[in-house]
Order: sequence, then C-alpha cells, then structure tokens
Amino acid sequence: MKKSFIYGVSVSGENFTDRVEETRRLTMDFENGVNVILISPRRMGKTSLVKKVQSHVDNPKIRVVYMDIYDCRSEYDFYNKFATTILKETSGKMDLFLDNVKQFLTRLSPKISFSPDPNMDYSVSLGITPENYAPEEILDLPERMASKMGIHIVVCIDEFQQVGEWTDSLTIQKRLRSVWQHQQNTSYCLFGSKKHLLTNLFQNRRMPFYHFGDTIYLKPISTDDWIPFICGKFAEKGKKISEEFVKQICTTVNNHSSYIQQLAWNVMVNTEQEVTDEIFQQAISELLAQSGPLFVQQIQGLTTYQMNLIRCLCQGIHKDFTSKGVLETYQLGSKSNISRLKKTLIEKEIIEEEGDIITLADPVFEIWFKKEYM
Repeated sequence: MKKSFIYGVSVSGENFTDRVEETRRLTMDFENGVNVILISPRRMGKTSLVKKVQSHVDNPKIRVVYMDIYDCRSEYDFYNKFATTILKETSGKMDLFLDNVKQFLTRLSPKISFSPDPNMDYSVSLGITPENYAPEEILDLPERMASKMGIHIVVCIDEFQQVGEWTDSLTIQKRLRSVWQHQQNTSYCLFGSKKHLLTNLFQNRRMPFYHFGDTIYLKPISTDDWIPFICGKFAEKGKKISEEFVKQICTTVNNHSSYIQQLAWNVMVNTEQEVTDEIFQQAISELLAQSGPLFVQQIQGLTTYQMNLIRCLCQGIHKDFTSKGVLETYQLGSKSNISRLKKTLIEKEIIEEEGDIITLADPVFEIWFKKEYM
C-alpha cells in the first residue's frame, strides 16, 4: 500500500525527502572506506539516510551491512548479533552462509530456524560464548571475510549508544576500537537515537571512540525542501494545501522530520478538498493527543524544581539560569542545584545542551507542556 506520509519508522524511496548533501557525503565515505559517526536529535532520519545510501551503493566490491543493536544487553549479545548479521548479509543464500560459518567460525555449529511463511527469511543462532571465541576473533570477522572475498565491508551499527550501557563498558569500547582501527578492508558507520550518550562516546577526549571517524551532524531539512514534497503528496490525493500551511507545519514542529510527516498526515486525514485554519488546528490537537501519553510518562516523578526548569525554558529562557532573577522568578533553588537539574533532564532526554544554551529536546513536548502546565 502506498502511503502519503510515514513517521515513526525509517523511510525510503519517494518518501525520503532531500538530504542530498548528506547522501553524497555518506556515499563517498562508504566508497572510500572512511569511518563515520552520525549525530542528530532523535527521529531526524539517521536510519533512513543510512539505508538509502546502503541501497544506492552499486559497487560490487562494496558490501554495506546494517544492524540494530538496541536489543543487545551485554557484550556477547552484541558479538552474536555482529557475527550473524555480517555473515547473513554478505552471504545471501543459506548454503553460502553455512559455508562461510565453516570457513570463518570453525568452532561453531549454528542452529537454523525457518519461518512457515515462504517469503520470510531464516533465523540463526550462532551460540558465541567466551568459551568458544575471544572477543577479538569476532570483531575481526568482517576484516577476515573482506580480505578473503576481495571486497570492502561497511558495517553500519544503529543504536550504538547501547555499548555505553553494558557492564565494564569502557573496557569493551577500548577493545572494539583497538581491533577496528587497524582494519584495512572494513569501515564502520556508528549512530543511534540518544544524542547525549553518543556525544559523550564520540566527542569526549577521554573516551576510546574520540575522533574515530568523519562526524556528520544531521540538521533539520529546510522548509523550502518540504514545500514541494508535502504539496505534491496532497496533490496525489486530489487535495490542496497552500505553501503557507506547509510553512506552518514546519514552524510548529521546528522542522523535525518525523513530526512534520505526522502532522502533515493529520492535516491530510482531516482535509476533504483544501486545508483551512480549522483543519490545521484540529490536526495539531490530534498530534498532542497522540503524543500526550508518552509525555506524561516522561514527566512522571519529576521534582518541582525540574518542572520549574522546564517552565523556564518554555518561557524562552535558555541560559544564565544561576542569575538571581531567574532563580527567584522560576523557583529553581540554589545555584548549585542547576547543574543537578540539567544533568537529570538531559539523561531523561527532555532537554539538550549546546555550549551554554539549554533547549527542550522535543518541539511537540514543548507545545503540550505549555498547554497542560502553564
């Protein structure tokens, strides 16, 4: 089924909007064996961008492998996902997969499961443990395969911030970097959904992955690029939306890619022929209703001081929180309390910090909070 607007999942094909420069740069990095770090706020299109480039790289000597490690809760969870994905995506057919297991992981006897649906893929359990393989052997797997096959492998790892959550994380990061930095036939693209954790992993001088590769910051797609995209989608359905309303959609959600598609869809659903102010306001109300339960969960358990800092940000105050006027007006407590407030709200992904500027991380959360608590 052809969908007009897609949000909440990665997009591809004609639903992918702009990112011309980022696509060009990422493609060049992949084709030239350059390690890449992708950083941006959540739901700004990192996964969609990587998968687009993966599908467009047509050099038979380059294999782009994508894996999501969100469900990996330990070091060896990761090694199993890492090895399985690389073997499957470079092998294709199951027979070749098994041959490659025998060739590159000789001490394993994988368990294969087949789906009753003939269109579904097979699943694999390799059973990698500390008893049968050392971490370095698994981490070197793509390099050994690439060298033997005469290709270059690009390993794209989504939700890479999970590495920072594992027991003895720093040791694991050092291990990964020590192996990967010497590989000649394998490169890596690392990214994820938690900006503050990724920033610490890649931009902290004391961390192993500092300066690991080319860092690409995904900025919001411009309104000028959204106008023809959204107007065209409405026209396909025999409906009309003015450029002014498209601009309002973009402004309302601060050009946040996922929210633009969600709000545009809400507008389209409520439009029979042409968008009006009443339809637009109804679409915003629906967006807040759709997002509200998640926002309620986010603020549950927040202290009065933390809620007051959010109110402060909603009033347009983004710096100088320790000044006497701000502390007293918004009842933020003592000067020493500010750093604790910021740390907690950053960890909860409610706020973001850039230099000395603090902003709310989610533009729709800000609209919702103003409506419910101010």
